[in-house]
Parts: sequence; structure tokens; C-alpha cells
Amino acid sequence: MRTNSGAARLLPWTTTSGDPCYLLGDGAGKVSRMADRVEAAQLSMAGELLGHAADILADRRSTSVQVHYLACRLAESLGDVRRVAESRGRRLGDASGEQATDGV
Repeated sequence: MRTNSGAARLLPWTTTSGDPCYLLGDGAGKVSRMADRVEAAQLSMAGELLGHAADILADRRSTSVQVHYLACRLAESLGDVRRVAESRGRRLGDASGEQATDGV
């Protein structure tokens, strides 16, 4: 989303080569609304995955294959949530007039 400082919004997806995608605009367009929905879905799925992780880890009968699969999904989800946090943090910094920082 374009803010008063002219910053670009980090989108919750990457290019096919893994590079970040950014959006310039006022935050009211179709792509901004789609990004909002994707972020909401990613955060919701992360919450559901945490519940599933608790179940898998509490079950002593869980196999190493199940735990490995869970760890892979948790890592993917953590990456998604980190990107959402970074994007939202940048926009909060822009809105308050603070300098946004790179990285987390």
C-alpha cells in the first residue's frame, strides 16, 4: 500500500523465483483487498496448524514421519506469518511517520 511516505506494501506472496512482491497504491484497490484476504487466510491456517501441532506432539504414538511433516508445515507457516508481520510493521511505521527497518 502506498502511504504518505511513498512506501510500497510487501505482499504476502513471492514471485516464482522466490523474490518479494510489492504493491504501490492507496491500499483500496483490488490487489490490496486480495492481499488482505491472503494474509487473513495465512494467519488463520497458522492458528489451526498450532492446534494440530499440539495434538501431534502430545501423542506419544506420533511417528517421526508425522513429526517431520509437521515441522515442514510449521516452517512454511512461520515464513508466511513473518512476511505478514513484516508487511504490517512497515505500514505501521509509515503511518506513524517512523522510519521502517529492514528485516525482523
